[in-house]
Amino acid sequence: MKNYIIETDQLALRELTMDDFEVWHHILSDQETMQYYPRAFDEDKTKSCIDWNLANYDKYGFGLWAVILKESNQFIGDCGITMQNIHGDGNLFPEIGYHIDKRYWRKGYATQAAKACLRYAFENNGFDEVFSYQKWTNIPSRKVAEKMGMSLREEYADEKNIKTSVYSITRSEFYTKSVMSDRI
Repeated sequence: MKNYIIETDQLALRELTMDDFEVWHHILSDQETMQYYPRAFDEDKTKSCIDWNLANYDKYGFGLWAVILKESNQFIGDCGITMQNIHGDGNLFPEIGYHIDKRYWRKGYATQAAKACLRYAFENNGFDEVFSYQKWTNIPSRKVAEKMGMSLREEYADEKNIKTSVYSITRSEFYTKSVMSDRI
């Protein structure tokens, strides 16, 4: 059994490894799953993404983690905290991100994993604010951000997304919002 970083009733999150390449590439190379990205990932992009996460674990102590469905031990995607240059100005901010295998969409797994990662971000790091950002047309991700208790902070034009929506929640909001008292 792998060393889990986070567990919920249904999910376990652990560090990604190169052993996850095939199953993760299957998810990241799917056109529908990656519809809000410029393009689906090829094998090189998936490998570089694993390398990037391994480097993030060493540098920050976190990154995107493998999401495992506990009842079947099935790898169903990733979720975690990454440091992102949200505004393109060189400043890095903690962001909750995820990719879930489309066979497991609409079951609440993205929200469950994202809430657990948000809790982890505030309980294990000194962050004053945590973000989620996405292409403005990515309604499912916007809904997950709202279910995490985040609020839309801004939208701005950019080359990659045409328009990017930025959600966030502050540490004080996190500890006062009832959404986080829900069992995860």
